[in-house]
Amino acid sequence: MPRKKRIWFPGAKYHITSRGIRRTSLFHDDNDRIEYLRLLEETKFIYPFILHAYCLMTNHIHLQLETIDQPTGTIMKYLHSAYATYFNRKYHYSGHVFESRYGAELIDSVAYELEVNKYIHLNPLRANMVQDLNDYKWSSFLNYRYADQSSLVTTDRIFTFFRAPKVDSYLHYLHANVKEADRYTVIKQEIIKRGE
Repeated sequence: MPRKKRIWFPGAKYHITSRGIRRTSLFHDDNDRIEYLRLLEETKFIYPFILHAYCLMTNHIHLQLETIDQPTGTIMKYLHSAYATYFNRKYHYSGHVFESRYGAELIDSVAYELEVNKYIHLNPLRANMVQDLNDYKWSSFLNYRYADQSSLVTTDRIFTFFRAPKVDSYLHYLHANVKEADRYTVIKQEIIKRGE
């Protein structure tokens, strides 16, 4: 049975996830993470896109990505092929590095866009990797924390939804207790259901 074709159009926004094969580590050390981010920036230069957020966990990644004129398939194929080549060469492995096809959830509303951004940035905290997000350097959280526009991450769009002082408003939103249905749980359940 052929794979379902992904919905794509210029300007489409996605929550992209990808996991190491058999849920093994994608990153064995900080040099691996540095290389993944370098390749992400290289990919962005070759196939331009807008990156609103990212988080590198031990065995999976999250990207909040907005396309410009290339579909996510082209972007992710280049990025993950390049990383797999690096990873297999470094560790003397062969074969697949990533498990199955990457996940790409179309972001179809501002509310969902903000929740995806929150979910991505809270991931290390919820996984008990750190007690304070300021201590986790492998996500774009610090770009938002210090309103730092970089060549990789664009914070402008997300900040347009927060009143001044924007960083304080964003941090309040990020850490606010959600009393009703916690979208984090909903998003996580969707990812688990897809087997990502």
